[in-house]
Amino acid sequence: MHVAFFLLLGGALARFLLRHPGETRTPWIIALSVALAVLYAVPSAGAVRGHAGLSGRDTARNRTGGPLPAVPGLGWLATVVAVWVVLVLLAPSFAWCAVPLFYTGLRMLPTRAALVLVVVLTAFVAAAQLRLAGGFDPNLLLAPPAVAAIATAVFLQMERQTARQRALIDDLIRTRRELAAAERRAGTLGERQRLSMEIHDTLAQGLSSQQMLLQAADRVWESDPGKARAHVRTAEAVTEHNLDEARRFVHDLGPADLARGAGIEQALRALARRESGERLTVRVHVEDAGRVPHVPERVRSALLRIAQGALANVREHSGARTATLTLTLLDDQVVLDVADDGRGFTPGEPPAPTSGVRGHGMPAMRARASQLGGTLTIESAPGEGTVLSAAIPLESPR
Repeated sequence: MHVAFFLLLGGALARFLLRHPGETRTPWIIALSVALAVLYAVPSAGAVRGHAGLSGRDTARNRTGGPLPAVPGLGWLATVVAVWVVLVLLAPSFAWCAVPLFYTGLRMLPTRAALVLVVVLTAFVAAAQLRLAGGFDPNLLLAPPAVAAIATAVFLQMERQTARQRALIDDLIRTRRELAAAERRAGTLGERQRLSMEIHDTLAQGLSSQQMLLQAADRVWESDPGKARAHVRTAEAVTEHNLDEARRFVHDLGPADLARGAGIEQALRALARRESGERLTVRVHVEDAGRVPHVPERVRSALLRIAQGALANVREHSGARTATLTLTLLDDQVVLDVADDGRGFTPGEPPAPTSGVRGHGMPAMRARASQLGGTLTIESAPGEGTVLSAAIPLESPR
């Protein structure tokens, strides 16, 4: 648009000099042309540079919603238009320089003020063309308004498209930020859930076992020192295992019972030996043991953690004497059943915690199964024991 303005201005000046050489108004025409070129090239107060990219609707408020200072380019625009009007009055051939001024006004002024300026400029162009023709010509009367209408319509349409694109970009940026925030929240919640499950299934259960063993040792310390020492040694073994679990947990490794290539059967049997004692006997039964090593590592880890959580509930809440871990490998899934002969409960109404702040066991077990596309079901009734069943697909989702 700037190039077009200078071409039109230079063409009009050349036409005037060729057709009207030596006239008294020629020096004024040349001086005004140079002044108009300088004004347009170096706008006073940085009018164009300070407001590039702002539409007329942006002059009252900027894109961030804050108020804008007074527009310093209005005086510059008024001066340019005034010089152009004088030139047109002296030499009508300068009239078509108005087309670039249309866009300058539309870009710098509010829409209504810009339309008023376009109408005024168009009237001067039409009058100048009729003056050049030396008489009435319908084509010259209608052509300037048509050109002005096309120029204005194109500009306003571009402004609307730009506004829509800007709104879409703002929406995309806002949506991207919201998605990033949601992902961060989901990641934080997921990591918090993972930490709570790991702590519950390792450290908390180990500390609970140590507490029970030490309390049992304290009760028989005077009457049966041998049994008390046996309880203390068992608590020491639990502490050692718990410390190993804590180290592996810090390094984000799997359960210690599955370390060094141990299979799920060996891990379940090691768990059963630790959980068995005077008050509870834990047995392990594995069906189709030959296929057990083919269970994926993530599934083995989840099954072992579920077994740990289930036996912790049996020990603390059920009052059972025996519990059985049954591992069944089917064609498309592996199933772990944990059955006990305890007091049972109504599945919709779990028993109240015996001590401390508890209640993470069942949600943790359900979450572990769900993360691998599996399910967790519980069958129980008061006085009839409890059976917990976890079924996990062998081809678990990542």
